Amino acid sequence: MNSKILKSERKYAVYLPPDYQTSERSYPVLYLLHGAGDDQTGWVQFGEVLRIADKAIKDGTATPMIIVMPDANTGKRGYFNQGADWRYEDFFFEELMPYVEGKFRIKGEKKYRAVAGLSMGGGGSFMYALHHPELFSSACPLSAYVGPLTLEDQKMRYAAISKEYTEEEVVDYYNKHNALNLIERVSVEDMKSIRWYIDCGDDDFLYEGNSLMHIAMRKKGVPHEYRVREGQHNWTYWRESLPAVLEFVSQAFHQY
Repeated sequence: MNSKILKSERKYAVYLPPDYQTSERSYPVLYLLHGAGDDQTGWVQFGEVLRIADKAIKDGTATPMIIVMPDANTGKRGYFNQGADWRYEDFFFEELMPYVEGKFRIKGEKKYRAVAGLSMGGGGSFMYALHHPELFSSACPLSAYVGPLTLEDQKMRYAAISKEYTEEEVVDYYNKHNALNLIERVSVEDMKSIRWYIDCGDDDFLYEGNSLMHIAMRKKGVPHEYRVREGQHNWTYWRESLPAVLEFVSQAFHQY
């Protein structure tokens, strides 16, 4: 698809359920976000989304759904707005979502829309759901990068990347794109309107941010599922996560 916002052609992968061609009905949608270094093919190639989704639907553990996997690795990398020339989050909500939901038979309501992702895409899942709680019924961050854990860490990260950012820009970015900070700023009722599934391996280097998100949500009284299984930051872990994610989002799609 062409993007005016990103001034480029953008690729995406889409999974269609087995009965898509023979039915005339509309389907719920899961936006499934890749991690840093991958693109729209990551969940297809390494995540085996076709095999896992087909099996889950056949077994009845997941309802038939459409899965959209965008590319956030071409041009700059990341799911968030970064300056005037990389407004990826604007692209996602203003261009990608209307485009795919118009092109495919997708039910365009909150209760039939979910977001999930791994690592960088796990951070994207947290952020998109917290920025737009009116759009998603479920959010499933896997091994999520939740952002620098403190503002000082954010400043050091930016200083290492570039000297051209002002302190005001760094603070603004931290406020908008740090999941722990957003938990304090988004209304509890909005957070409660989303079903949360957080999953991170016990040997994952991002364990701290995920643990802190779990604790912060507990303190706020936001219901959520929190899973820690044996595993690291790798595809072996995420392939095992995906069936549980498909079952979890299907519960909302089914109007549990």
